[in-house]
Amino acid sequence: MTTVVELEAPAARLGFARTFDRVSTFEFRIGGLVGGSAPLVRLTGPDRRTVDRALETDPSVDVIANVGDGPAGVAGASTDSRSPSTTPGRAGVPNREADGGSPTAGRPNDRRSNGGGNGNEPTGGGSASPTVADGNVDVDAAQQRQWLYRLAFHDGFKLFQQIVRENDGAILAAKGRDDRWSLQLLYHDRESVSQSHGLFEQYEFEVEVTRINSPENLDREQSPLTDTQYETVVAAHELGYFDVPREITLEELAAELDVSHQALSERLRRSHAALISAELSDRLSPVGIDL
Repeated sequence: MTTVVELEAPAARLGFARTFDRVSTFEFRIGGLVGGSAPLVRLTGPDRRTVDRALETDPSVDVIANVGDGPAGVAGASTDSRSPSTTPGRAGVPNREADGGSPTAGRPNDRRSNGGGNGNEPTGGGSASPTVADGNVDVDAAQQRQWLYRLAFHDGFKLFQQIVRENDGAILAAKGRDDRWSLQLLYHDRESVSQSHGLFEQYEFEVEVTRINSPENLDREQSPLTDTQYETVVAAHELGYFDVPREITLEELAAELDVSHQALSERLRRSHAALISAELSDRLSPVGIDL
């Protein structure tokens, strides 16, 4: 039976640990990964210079290209001059040791700093933008910016991908904030899930499974609505209450559902509030690029 698994893992095991450490407001979102190609990743931070400098010192990732900007980003796309590392320690997926132990090259080293710059990072050069040279950067959420990058991940995430792929799985989506990754994986059966989880433990990814479900039930179980609210919203949608112009009035919908006009009005308002709260709390700030 096809199974969807949602899990979390620390950035120190998958990637971006150094960036999270140096940019406190850093977030990312990956819409999906196909094969071993470098994915498009939507990054959020206080400004592009700060994010670029953090990425440059992050040993878990290489920037292949800056594809585009969010609405408030710096205009114009650019291509990063750095290319993915071709050194043996970073190219390809590390081989698993014959004795079943965890390969030291199979996970990114947790080389995060615990304080300010070490004197080797570039300074702001007179720019008014926040930089990573003075330690963690913290800005108001309203000042956040977003950019689309193509990134090449190194050993930790590449090994994670290999484990998923070799067990007939796929990574549907990934996102991260506050030094943790949240991933959604798709498997053909529960046995593949168990095999992958065993390997995640063997290679010390420190994963925490938060949900296991079938695809047909996933959307429903993720709904913030109660059963009554869900059925009401579905009925209202199917009968055209949300159409412009409306195909049915509130009074007619109430009669159809055999509830009072006032009760239906209150139920719809509560449903709207729950849906809006869930949407606003579960996504990054809006951008102009739809993936």
